[in-house]
Amino acid sequence: MQAPCAITVFGEVLLDCFPDGTEVLGGAPFNVAWHLRGFGQSPRLVSRVGRDARGERILSAIGHWGLDGSALQTDPIHGTGRVSVSLVDGEPTYEIVSGCAYDFIASPEPGQVPASGILYHGTLALRHAASAAALASLTSRHQGPIVLDVNLRTPWWSPETVLPLVDGAHHVKLNAAELALLSPDAPPGDDRDDLAASMHRFAGRHRLETLVVTRGALGALLWCDGEILSVAPAAAGPVVDTVGAGDGFAAVLLLGLSQQWPWAVSLGRAGDFAAALVSRRGATIDDPSVYARFLNAWGVG
Repeated sequence: MQAPCAITVFGEVLLDCFPDGTEVLGGAPFNVAWHLRGFGQSPRLVSRVGRDARGERILSAIGHWGLDGSALQTDPIHGTGRVSVSLVDGEPTYEIVSGCAYDFIASPEPGQVPASGILYHGTLALRHAASAAALASLTSRHQGPIVLDVNLRTPWWSPETVLPLVDGAHHVKLNAAELALLSPDAPPGDDRDDLAASMHRFAGRHRLETLVVTRGALGALLWCDGEILSVAPAAAGPVVDTVGAGDGFAAVLLLGLSQQWPWAVSLGRAGDFAAALVSRRGATIDDPSVYARFLNAWGVG
């Protein structure tokens, strides 16, 4: 593996809280940073937790995994982020609790995060003006590619807030439903040719270098320089838990970008890793050997 490229990950870290009292670490940026560390990278996570038991648990997990938490802030007022999961007629519903610590991320001091390299962020943490201002400050002085991973969570988004983030990014990842929400001319349905045409218009409109659209069991498409690359769905296997599969996909795309892999290679490897994730329970893997097996299979390490 070539010399590491600095990767900064900005956004939410939280816990999914279930009715039986189980609490699971999560948040798309946290999951991405976790996977990158598993792959031997040293991403700098910029987020904020409360000065509470949940925050202590997150800090402990980050330390255990060897993840760089030097830019992780502690909030004395607002509690650690959480998603309250409840069951309604046997089906889970999710309440993304507002006013959490990650809504109030402060702008890192100059020198606290790399000034160059790759900057990755999502959209949920930007629902509050404080965190949005922190990211704006960070991007204004960042030199290098900016990667946006769109996560539209009702009611915490609007086209007026998300589309400027698309304009400010070099590389964007979203799913087909999110593309339709952000692009009025995107056709409904799963027709590949229609989707490719919509991607071409969207990427051109926002002057993107690459645009990745994930399609669940149908695989993914990547637009680059007017061309469409595709990854077919992985061989059918057991689907245990799809939560976090997109975060694993994003982490491998970032790994490929940092290592300058060809996009076709990154896309295929991202699909392989996401397929492995859905066969397991949970959005992250607390086993370095799993990541090592992928690196070995890819001939890197």
